[in-house]
Amino acid sequence: MTKLIVDSNIIFSAILNVNSRIGQILLTSDKFYDFYAPKYVRDEIFNHQEKLKKIAKLDDNDFLEVYELILKNITILNHSIAGKKNYQKAFELCENVDLDDIPFVAFSLYLKCKLWTGDKKLIKGLKDNGFDKIVTTNDLFDDFQKKNRK
Repeated sequence: MTKLIVDSNIIFSAILNVNSRIGQILLTSDKFYDFYAPKYVRDEIFNHQEKLKKIAKLDDNDFLEVYELILKNITILNHSIAGKKNYQKAFELCENVDLDDIPFVAFSLYLKCKLWTGDKKLIKGLKDNGFDKIVTTNDLFDDFQKKNRK
């Protein structure tokens, strides 16, 4: 099983379209990947809930249903387990990029796994700072299709 940290924008995309590539991967690839996200992701989803519901044309019940469906294959982790050292390193990597991504990078360091994100600014900033444990949706979808064919 491949472990992956899932960034908020990936979860937002899946909520907006469960039939997308991202939705397919999150909903049907639990035999290939273990998905993780920091607890912070829940706050982000609920902070943007009205906007997500409006864009996806979801009422309260439908939104909750989609939210639960998407998050059922993602293990939500308590922030304290990643450790100060990983947070410090994540801060250094994200400092001039986006401080909101510190928990995701910290868990990627802690679990020694890749961060799945579609945030181009984050990808470029992290790579510029020497962090390359990143997977894009296109790369992951290609891997997912290969594994499905076996």
